[in-house]
Amino acid sequence: MYRVIFIFIFLFLGTGSSILSALQDLSWLSKSKVEKQLQIISVLQWVLTFLVMGVTCTVILMYILCTDCWVIAAVYLAWLVFDWNTPKKGGRRSQWVRNWAIWRYFRDYFPVRLVKTHNLLTNRNYIFGYHPHGIMSLGAFCNFSTEATGVGQKFPGIRPYLATLAGNFRMPILRDYLMSGGICPVNRDSIDYILSKNGSGNAIVIVVGGAAESLNCMPGKNSVTLKNRKGFVKLALRHGADLVPVYSFGENEVYKQVIFEEGSWGRWVQKKFQKHIGFAPCIFHGRGLFSSSTWGLLPYSKPITTVVGEPITIPKVDHPSQREIDFYHSMYVSSLIRLFDKYKTKFGLPETEVLDIN
Repeated sequence: MYRVIFIFIFLFLGTGSSILSALQDLSWLSKSKVEKQLQIISVLQWVLTFLVMGVTCTVILMYILCTDCWVIAAVYLAWLVFDWNTPKKGGRRSQWVRNWAIWRYFRDYFPVRLVKTHNLLTNRNYIFGYHPHGIMSLGAFCNFSTEATGVGQKFPGIRPYLATLAGNFRMPILRDYLMSGGICPVNRDSIDYILSKNGSGNAIVIVVGGAAESLNCMPGKNSVTLKNRKGFVKLALRHGADLVPVYSFGENEVYKQVIFEEGSWGRWVQKKFQKHIGFAPCIFHGRGLFSSSTWGLLPYSKPITTVVGEPITIPKVDHPSQREIDFYHSMYVSSLIRLFDKYKTKFGLPETEVLDIN
């Protein structure tokens, strides 16, 4: 266990090359073992961040308020009140955080890959529709909230903003961590600000299927919740932002979950959470921390390949009609299906595989 702790310290203090050079001097570690342990720790820290960091930091902050160090918590809470609306105004991204060595080990664990199919003009704004959701949208995070797969080099002049639940930005410390990666709330205020008051070259990445789609994700299944999801198309029309379909092959392969049938008590509980809180609790598992043959919270190391499709030019319409929304939504669905069909055989799917649109 002390070996894992040793590696964990180096992971955050050094660059990727300095970590490996330092650890390779130790006789009990080979290069391949070092890299694998770094990859596991890199992914584990993000999984724990996703699942428990917000609640944990809130509890710790409340505890500190009850100790002799209450001033520290009070100062942070004062700052939190002052800074409350920053997530709605594009956040506070940090290129330093986005370029941490830890994200490159995160990338290599699966591995995650970003495929560019078309150039994006820097004088336009974009809404990327990301599919499928999976359990944690790991491909979306790695590709658009870090520089591990080179999104900045592949799309120069484009600033990606991954949109996630607004509730995450009410959690102390977690909100700052998310904003440093360019993550923003998926609400109208935030999206309106980025697309209208933040210049051009912005790309909002929306996981369109949301919580509803996550309830049905499972290995071997390529299905998206999109048929009645038209709000993102309306936003694109109101701002004249081009729509870009994005499909991640392998996103559904990294976790297994218990799928509750419609009408069952389990699905009823999930839908109640989704309706009132905004997310749906899933019963899922990956591999164990020390063995891939046991169950645990680590995702399975399956390749995730994210393909960014051709942009669909969208006119600016201040008050789009339902007919206009339906028209461009239909164009988007057709474009997503073409993208899936074009690349499916290149990433391990049979020619007969069909993308289900629900």
